[in-house]
Amino acid sequence: PPGDTAGCTFCHTSPEERCSTCHQRHQFNPAVARKSEQCKTCHWGKDHRDWEAYDISIHGTVYQVNKWDPTQFDMSKKLADADYVGPTCQYCHMRGGHHNVQRLSTVYTSMGMSNADRGAPLWKEKRDTWVSVCDDCHSPRFARENLQAMDEACKDAGSKYTETFKVAENLMLDGMGEPMPKDLAPDWSGQHIWSLKIGAYHEGDKYGGKKGESGEFRMSNCSDIERVCFESVGYWMTYIFKGMAHGSWNDATYCDGSFGMDRWLVKAKAASEQARRFTALEKKAGINWVPSEFWRKGDYLDQLSGMKIVKEFPGKTIFDLCPEPGWLDTH
Repeated sequence: PPGDTAGCTFCHTSPEERCSTCHQRHQFNPAVARKSEQCKTCHWGKDHRDWEAYDISIHGTVYQVNKWDPTQFDMSKKLADADYVGPTCQYCHMRGGHHNVQRLSTVYTSMGMSNADRGAPLWKEKRDTWVSVCDDCHSPRFARENLQAMDEACKDAGSKYTETFKVAENLMLDGMGEPMPKDLAPDWSGQHIWSLKIGAYHEGDKYGGKKGESGEFRMSNCSDIERVCFESVGYWMTYIFKGMAHGSWNDATYCDGSFGMDRWLVKAKAASEQARRFTALEKKAGINWVPSEFWRKGDYLDQLSGMKIVKEFPGKTIFDLCPEPGWLDTH
């Protein structure tokens, strides 16, 4: 709904189109655009915790306590000429003034949510480029060891992510993943597909949708265990990746990173056990459970784009209605 996504829209419709997103309007001063806080407007929050990870890292601390001293951080110089006592966001991600921020990234994969091996040979060129940035202040060996630590943390997170999803998947396959997709209002795209059928990971009619069709993460109107899975990968796994990538070890562990995934894995297992016990009791008592009507419709659900598509374009999804790439950004 527009009220829910107003904040999303402000960020996601500005960086690609306007210089003034970073070079503040009315000032348009490069010295301002070189300060880490300039990135903070968009790059923070539960599912893309960049600012928080940097701010409480050793690099961020060095920046915060020295940024007032022009002998330590002379923002009047171009990035190509910068000689800082510690790195800013721009120094690493826009090295030398290059404006393609993802060019210098630690194998960017869905904000850290992809269960990918970032140390695999496939990413060697990108990894070597990143090490060359760290090499401005550290030895290449030190940089590679820290990035390897990030890889290992992401692998651990991936194993928890996989197990959490498997618990939810088995519950759904056994007919206990309440409410089932057919009993739900459509997701934002106008589909009735299980929310954890992501990409081609799940195939077959039992997951809803046709071969190759993907479900969409739901943040409401889904079973509690599905929401737990979404938060586990969308929030805690992201904390781990962002924390380790920025040297913010608290983010990767105590601050809902690794420890958060532990809690949510236990929560998923407990929800599964409870659902199975309830199902056994209902079967013994002869109770035939039917999902409540509020899963299908309601004041809030009527505001979702998916409901509008189902009513106005029967049999279509939002993907069928996009005439060209980028159409969703302006409609």
